[in-house]
Amino acid sequence: MDLQLTGKRAVVTGGSRGIGLAVADRLAEEGAHVALVARDRAALETAAARVRRHGTTVLVLPTDTTDDAAVRAMVGAVVGGLGGVDVLVNAAARPAGSAPVPALADLHDDALRAELETKVLGYLRCARAVAPHMTAQGWGRIVNVSGLNARRTGSLAGSVRNVAVAAMTANLADELGPAGVTVTVVHPGTTVTERTPAVLAALAEREGSTPDAVAARLAAGTSIGRLVTADEVADVVAFLASPRSAAVTGDAIAVGGGTRGAIHY
Repeated sequence: MDLQLTGKRAVVTGGSRGIGLAVADRLAEEGAHVALVARDRAALETAAARVRRHGTTVLVLPTDTTDDAAVRAMVGAVVGGLGGVDVLVNAAARPAGSAPVPALADLHDDALRAELETKVLGYLRCARAVAPHMTAQGWGRIVNVSGLNARRTGSLAGSVRNVAVAAMTANLADELGPAGVTVTVVHPGTTVTERTPAVLAALAEREGSTPDAVAARLAAGTSIGRLVTADEVADVVAFLASPRSAAVTGDAIAVGGGTRGAIHY
């Protein structure tokens, strides 16, 4: 299937590693020009070297999405460098950690503020900055990368930030839809990225187990019996970022390999 992304201009935040980098790479493979956004210039340059192999234009734009002025300047640079913006993929967020989840008595306000500032408000700032360009041209795609903590307990901060992203997505979809802009959210579960070996090792140490045993336990909780890779998440995001996805907006799409025993309708 031709996703009709050739020549589209995409911004991918969190694009220096993990799911964000996998998404940027897939979009470029489909013919899109990509602006890679993250805070670390060196990491972005390394990522850009990978993405440029597909032959499309790749911009490197170090940006802190907790700073609204920086976000607006980044979008201005994208419009200036690529001539506009068609796609925004929000993936710049603090990764779910392997550290123990704090009990209520130990959960400080600043811990939750940091999650909301980076993931929820960061995503909102980027959407707010690109929306006028998308609505003016009558077409656009915004895809927010959230997480399956939106559908389960276990991490108060993780659940709150991800539910908030889903709520923001639906509201933006209703507002921007009449102008031809769709807004969706994907919920990855535990995903295989370059961080996975260290995460599994930390969990194994905490549980008195082995990384292989931890991986097997996590995989057993999925319907497909294994962990999904960042590239597989990127395949779904690329579809949602494409003209082919016009019938999907405001909705949350789980991309964690299925959750055993759960029914969502």
